[in-house]
Formats: sequence, structure tokens, C-alpha cells
Amino acid sequence: MPDPRIIDVTLDERTILWRSADIEQERRIAIFDLLEDNHFAPERQHPDGYQGPYRLSLSVEEGRLALAIAREDGTPLETLVLALGRFRRPIRDYFAICDSYFQAIRAATPQQIETVDMARRGIHNEAAELLRERLEGKIEVDFDTARRLFTLICVLHIKG
Repeated sequence: MPDPRIIDVTLDERTILWRSADIEQERRIAIFDLLEDNHFAPERQHPDGYQGPYRLSLSVEEGRLALAIAREDGTPLETLVLALGRFRRPIRDYFAICDSYFQAIRAATPQQIETVDMARRGIHNEAAELLRERLEGKIEVDFDTARRLFTLICVLHIKG
């Protein structure tokens, strides 16, 4: 019976040099929410018909995102590699707006916080749609799964 979901996600910690408490909290929330509710269905047929659940490991090397997909028992299924060139600007914009948001929640009015948060959600939503486009024909994900995966992709890009 198909079970198209992620049951475990890990990030390649070697690529992460530093992260603030705010970013660490974003990472924890993204992983928790992702594991609670997601739709993740690789479209490549496997010889034995395996259709989930999946373990996912994310890493970035030489400007490419690697999504290592494994079975529930941890045996590898496939690794999908995506060029990240089209994500450079959304990642940079997302970091900038998150920085503004974290500053705003410490010192701004509720209306100012809401304005920055709306901008943050807009950038996040656009990046999630871009990720869904890039995964089209390879992995079927729903919008919320794409949003959470984009957050984790951003965490992998923190260089200090």
C-alpha cells in the first residue's frame, strides 16, 4: 500500500558553519511540521514497487542540492540532484527578510511585525512554488511540504 510521506529528515551538518538561535528554531519547526504532515512521492518506479514511507537526507555540494531518498529501513533508493542557481536570489531574499522579521519581533509594533511577516511569507511561498516546479516529474510534493523543504534548504546555505 502506498505511503507517500517523509518519516525522517536529516541535514548534512558539515555544510552548516553557524546558525543563530532564531534559525535553529526555524529548522526545528520546519522538521517537526514536515514530519507531522507531508506529501512526498518520488515518481521513479522501483523494481519492487516500493512507494513509501521515505527517509530524506539533504545536502548541498558545489551549488547543487542532493536529496538522498531511502526506504523506511534506511536502504538507499535514489539521490536526486538539483542545480540551485535559480534559488540563489530567493534564498538571499529570504535570509534578508527573516533578519528583518527577527529584529521586528523584538522591537517593532504589531502592525510592523505583520507587514514584515507578510513579506516573509510571500517570498517563502514563491520559493516553494519554484521548488515544486523544479521537482516536477521527479518528486510530487504538496505546497506545505515544499515550503518546509525550502526552509531546510536555506538552513543548509548558512555560512556564518
